[in-house]
Amino acid sequence: MEYWDVYDINRIKTGKTMIRGSEFEDNAYHLVVHVCIFNDKNEMLIQQRQPFKEGWPNMWDITVGGSAVAGDISQTAAEREVFEEIGLKLDLNGIRPHLTVNFDRGFDDIYLIEKNVDINELILQPEEVQAVKWAGREEILTMIENGDFIPYYPELINLFFQIRKKYGCISKET
Repeated sequence: MEYWDVYDINRIKTGKTMIRGSEFEDNAYHLVVHVCIFNDKNEMLIQQRQPFKEGWPNMWDITVGGSAVAGDISQTAAEREVFEEIGLKLDLNGIRPHLTVNFDRGFDDIYLIEKNVDINELILQPEEVQAVKWAGREEILTMIENGDFIPYYPELINLFFQIRKKYGCISKET
């Protein structure tokens, strides 16, 4: 059984927890994290979900993602998800997410990490991930268009590739 911390609309922990899959109370939110790993060839590490995985079976997705469990902060949730799903140890101490996207029932912190990874050395979580590969922006956008990739907004994928090496919303330094 997985427990989540409950947050209020201002992303402040309420001191309550909830069981994953249970009904949300009014004005209750939870934390989700996503990590996109990029290599020096301008490619993102993507994963293919297992065919028996609930929600988007067999589809390709960004590197990793999942819900924070009770007691997690964003960075430890992201580190745990990366290690659980692809067996890669990251240290995100002092690293902030590049983006936070609000959704109906929570906050989604998105980390954009630069790291060359040998995919042959990764240990894939059999309950979640059936394959990984490196893919460029155009390949991912084509996969979305063809229905092979979770249908993220193409503009969001473009944004990940554009801002991955810096923080902020300004494209050029002044």
